[in-house]
Amino acid sequence: MKKDNAVLDKSFRFAIRVIRLYQHLIDSKKEFVLSKQMLRSGTSIGANVREADNAESKADFIHKLGIAQKETDETMYWLELLKETDYLIGHEFDSIHQDANELLKLIRSIIITSKNNR
Repeated sequence: MKKDNAVLDKSFRFAIRVIRLYQHLIDSKKEFVLSKQMLRSGTSIGANVREADNAESKADFIHKLGIAQKETDETMYWLELLKETDYLIGHEFDSIHQDANELLKLIRSIIITSKNNR
């Protein structure tokens, strides 16, 4: 990982949180369907951010971050469903959902800045 790259670091750390939450949900709650969807989209964010970091062009960079943005929003959807179906309780949901929202705002900001600097 490159030094001093906030979005790479945050997306990687978020993926770790998602993996740990997934493990908790399958072990403790025996929930396999929603949590698997959350796992896929939540770990895809960092993978797409890393791809963007190695983009071949500005357009490719923006496109890859656009995918990361969609994956972040999808992850938030699965988290919200897990909360509303009582698989996640308040404090479990609040912290990771807040992290996802901060990551989404960061990614959107980078996309907007990159589009304006084209």
